[in-house]
Amino acid sequence: MAEAAKGSPSSRVRGERLETRVTADQKRLIEHAAALQGRSVTDFVLSSLQDAARRAIDEYQRLELSIRDSQAFVQALIEPQPVNERLSDTVRRYRERTGV
Repeated sequence: MAEAAKGSPSSRVRGERLETRVTADQKRLIEHAAALQGRSVTDFVLSSLQDAARRAIDEYQRLELSIRDSQAFVQALIEPQPVNERLSDTVRRYRERTGV
C-alpha cells in the first residue's frame, strides 16, 4: 500500500470509496478551484484531503512532542542531574577565556 500512496492522485490504485454531501455552493467552489489548477474534481479533492490529513497528523505529532518536551523540562527543573566533571571543566575553561 505504501507504493500506492506515491505519485499523483490519478496514478493511485483505488479500492476504497469515500462519499460526502456538499451544498451547491461548496460544489461550485470545489469545481472552480479544480478547474483553475487544471485538475479533475476527484484529483483536486483527494489531493486536498491528503494534504489536510498530513497537516493534522503533523500538528498532532508536534503537539505531542511539545508536551513531552515540556514535561521533561519541568522534570529537569524539579530533579536536576548532578554536575559532572566534564561540565565543570567546560564552565571553568569558558570562564578563563571570557573573564566571567
